Amino acid sequence: VQLQACGGGLVQAGDSLRLSCAASRSVSSMGWYRQAPGKQRELVALIISGGGTNYADPVKGRFTISRDLAKNTVYLQMNSLKPEDTAVYYCYALWIRRDYWGQGTEVTVSS
Repeated sequence: VQLQACGGGLVQAGDSLRLSCAASRSVSSMGWYRQAPGKQRELVALIISGGGTNYADPVKGRFTISRDLAKNTVYLQMNSLKPEDTAVYYCYALWIRRDYWGQGTEVTVSS
């Protein structure tokens, strides 16, 4: 499974961004993780094929994950961005009990 992510950039606090990630085939679950400088990679949001979602506490109410099954694409709408959201965001997919990762897209939020 190959994952192609895009949509990162430099924004100001309070702005919005939308990330997207296309998978090369249909998969079970898709989502986003992020890694800030000097920190471990952490879950941001996940969505399973049935539509169930899971969000990390710091992004609840601000980020929304969605999925287009026909396009094998997952989206992350990020609103009310904060400087602490600054990180490299990695697209994730689960298929037949294997984890797959995209190349990462950088999000920088200035105060």
